[in-house]
Amino acid sequence: MTRSLKKGVYADERLLKKIAGKNPLNTPPVKTWKRAVVISPEMLGFTFGVYNGKVHVEVLVTEDMVGHRFGEFSPTKKFTKHGGKMQKELEMKKKEAEIAAAKGATAAAADAKAPKK
Repeated sequence: MTRSLKKGVYADERLLKKIAGKNPLNTPPVKTWKRAVVISPEMLGFTFGVYNGKVHVEVLVTEDMVGHRFGEFSPTKKFTKHGGKMQKELEMKKKEAEIAAAKGATAAAADAKAPKK
């Protein structure tokens, strides 16, 4: 048996007290700084504000999350993106195409609103 099974799961008593006897639909997000707490079945339906070092990320607890830890659903690092110069060029072309399509749509809408002679 591994040591963690012998010790049992980590459930914060104060966090469980905050949600005890409350309706998940009417309760505002419960803020927590404890990312290591294991999600238990009593937490289903509640929204928790899990601190990621900068802000509280709102996490709605669902059935699939039971047994996982809060920290898994509140990433601490922001993924920017892969790619270098070539990727930037592709994104610029895509953005220009979107702008051209938007201008075309507004011009078509203006023509449709204009009175016909």
